[in-house]
Amino acid sequence: MILQERIALLENLGKYILSNNENWQQVKERASRENAWFTPNFIEVSTTNVAEQFLQKHLLENWIESYKFTDNPNEVKNIGVVMAGNIPLVGFHDFLCVFISGHKITIKPSSKDEILIKHLVEYLVSLNEECSKQIQFAENLKGCNTYIATGSNNSSRYFDYYFGKYPNIIRRNRTSVAILTGEETDEMLDLLTDDIQMYFGLGCRNVTKLYVPEGYDFIPLLNALKKYDEYFEFHKYKHNYDYHLALLMMSNKLYMTNGSVILSENEALFSPISQVNYSHYNHVESLISSLKSTSDVQCIVGKYGVPFGKAQQPKLNDYADGIDTLQFLLNL
Repeated sequence: MILQERIALLENLGKYILSNNENWQQVKERASRENAWFTPNFIEVSTTNVAEQFLQKHLLENWIESYKFTDNPNEVKNIGVVMAGNIPLVGFHDFLCVFISGHKITIKPSSKDEILIKHLVEYLVSLNEECSKQIQFAENLKGCNTYIATGSNNSSRYFDYYFGKYPNIIRRNRTSVAILTGEETDEMLDLLTDDIQMYFGLGCRNVTKLYVPEGYDFIPLLNALKKYDEYFEFHKYKHNYDYHLALLMMSNKLYMTNGSVILSENEALFSPISQVNYSHYNHVESLISSLKSTSDVQCIVGKYGVPFGKAQQPKLNDYADGIDTLQFLLNL
């Protein structure tokens, strides 16, 4: 396939995702049944974002304009991709990069998120049988020339061991933070709650740490977070809330809660489900410099970075870990 054929296929895939096709609706329902963390709403948010932010013809064409593209690589490689499964279709961008580059891809999907990606690939094959030659699935990635693997800090050591001798991108744990000034409007705080609580906070683009000025008033934020009180009806979330609240109480640590979300003063960037950490800052410039120098931060949300409410709406050039995946593939 030439490049424009691949773009046309991706455009059609985007239209399919946004459609009310009965088969597609059933697939989304099945994905939600088999992974309780993937609520129907989360699946809808994620798949809609993929279609609207990734799979529009003009967006794809604008994206590849800045790269030196040919219809196909001089030497087609087999790219092994290990996908994460923390939020629905979290590995789709890696798939998209490999597919648009013209290389072959062998996917090892997460057992937590294999239904959606497999179905979308099946749909591409139904549009053009050539896709079956370019896209494969496998439980074990053997015989690949290059690897892209996303996982935890623990699994990354495994990836380093097995894939280190090949060209690779290996991703580790990351999270996102928000810098607040105290001047945020109610609307901004409402959008921030989406950055915090969407996908139960399980994504690397979810805000798990707040930086606030001295004397910050948390009451408006706690009130805004009541938007997600419905999470308390989800037993897995409630168990996390009860457990971490008990830990803070037994440790005699200060905390705030609105009954469904805990705010805890804690230096850690990562926080457990149902809890958001916070710290105070004095000099915002030094704080930003410090955050940009750490490998743990995916996004800085707020006045000094990604706008409120946009953390979970990545665009085509928002590469995980700041590594340009497409350029990496084109350089092979």
